[in-house]
Amino acid sequence: MATAMIRGTRLQVMNATSSSTGSSGRKLIESGTVRAIQAREAYKAMSTEGFVLLDVRPPWEREKARPKESVHVPIFVEDKDEGVVTLLKKWVHFGYIGLWTGQYLTTINPDFLAQVEMAIPSKNTNILVACGEGLRSMIALSKLYEGSYRNLGWLVGGFNRSKEEDFPEVEGQEKLQYATIGGVSYYFLQLLLLLQSVNKG
Repeated sequence: MATAMIRGTRLQVMNATSSSTGSSGRKLIESGTVRAIQAREAYKAMSTEGFVLLDVRPPWEREKARPKESVHVPIFVEDKDEGVVTLLKKWVHFGYIGLWTGQYLTTINPDFLAQVEMAIPSKNTNILVACGEGLRSMIALSKLYEGSYRNLGWLVGGFNRSKEEDFPEVEGQEKLQYATIGGVSYYFLQLLLLLQSVNKG
């Protein structure tokens, strides 16, 4: 049910991940150049191998829930262009995706690499890149690799596939695996969780 609710986020980044940037991120993972790390293995990689967790989700998702001590640099930012074409896109986006998921119309963050370099200056740092579903992080991986970061990891399936015990210290009001969900679908999720708790009682 929750997976169906976050479909809007997948649609937002589908075009980007099918582009050369997204494809190269996938190839880096498939070739083993980037290490695929399951959510259950993430904390161990961070605590014993020195991986820095890089959260590339937009601010409105991160505000809901975030692993403590993670570094935040969004790969997508809200598209604030006021041109006629962008305004039309926003209107269509709201009708088909935004109202249901609570997601804004976004665009690639043009300063992503520069902001990462400010936050994580050493190109030799072990970096575990994560987002909600694992799609946006593929794009981030490609950008980072192009920027000469070589010790990269990818959180398989993103935070949505994580369990509460995978990241012991989480800040925010929501559970980490539900932070992508917003808009009308958020209220459906809350109803679902309430019904589940009643049934357990």
